[in-house]
Amino acid sequence: MLQLKKPLAFIDIEATGTNVSTDRIVEIAIIKHLPDGNRTVKRKIINPQMPIPKNISEIHGITDEMVKDAPTFKQTAQEIKQFLDGCDLSFYNAYRLDMPILVEEFIRADVDFDMKNRKVVDVQKIFHQMEQRTLSAAYRFYCNKELDGAHGAEVDATATAEILSAQVDRYPQLGNSIDSIIKAVGDDTIIDFARRFAYNDKGEEVFNFGKHKGRTIADVLKAEPQYYDWMMKGEFPMNTKQKLTEIYTRIMLKKK
Repeated sequence: MLQLKKPLAFIDIEATGTNVSTDRIVEIAIIKHLPDGNRTVKRKIINPQMPIPKNISEIHGITDEMVKDAPTFKQTAQEIKQFLDGCDLSFYNAYRLDMPILVEEFIRADVDFDMKNRKVVDVQKIFHQMEQRTLSAAYRFYCNKELDGAHGAEVDATATAEILSAQVDRYPQLGNSIDSIIKAVGDDTIIDFARRFAYNDKGEEVFNFGKHKGRTIADVLKAEPQYYDWMMKGEFPMNTKQKLTEIYTRIMLKKK
């Protein structure tokens, strides 16, 4: 059984699409497991302030009509932040969409959501290292159940919680704490959630896309300071721009 030192929040998000820069959250469900074994649930339908494409509505079942009277993310951001205070986080396929778009929405809402002291458990990462399947197959494999209502945020978040519990029971090498799980499967070292930046084998920050891929950010910005302006004006996620500004500021301070 999973032993928790602090609350663990299982999160699933449905959105208008998969572009972190331009798409918006339409539903968020959080299943918060407490160290004493109790759990609390928060589910919100969110008005994305943009149309939901018909093909996306067909996947998660949320329509423009359903969200027209719902609060915007900005209106509910503080409530969600407070619910997640003191929590580690768990997702299924954390870095594809759910975690990056959640951080992006907090930035747009001008709410400081600190990730520095949180551990993140990606249940899909455990699954792919051990078995390599999809969420529905993972639920069938680990829990011997069919995932009815897949792509509903609360259904998927609940399934994710059940899968992690079953994984802990099945794989003794994971241990039964968040620290032991992360030690067993590895911890993704993230600079920005869109992964436009990465670390090289020397631990230096490098570009992870485009013509400068593999070059250190410091070298590029020293040689081409206009590249910073190009990225800041471009259609990059706000989280990416924040991290670029932090790096740029550090480089400029070193030059003084």
